[in-house]
Amino acid sequence: MAVYAVTYRYTDDTAGRDRHRPAHKEFLSDLGTRGINMCSGPFGPQDPAGALLLIRASSRDEAVACTEDDPFRRHGLVAEVTAQEWVPVLGRLAGELA
Repeated sequence: MAVYAVTYRYTDDTAGRDRHRPAHKEFLSDLGTRGINMCSGPFGPQDPAGALLLIRASSRDEAVACTEDDPFRRHGLVAEVTAQEWVPVLGRLAGELA
């Protein structure tokens, strides 16, 4: 299976994200336990609100579909989702993700 860089661009509803963050983190942790979410986290405070998720899937559509039940998505806190296949070649994580 390939690795996809899935990006979220959040809405301006920071209170909603705060309210649903525990469930969001639990959802992504469960994907990690299942070997789907390889790594994820928010962008830094100086960048537009959003996050990067490295998702193992057989297609771009499957990678995005893996995030459909994310509480952030279900509650309309994600304005945009994109996915690009990512091919890890060099660095410490490359061997683990390949």
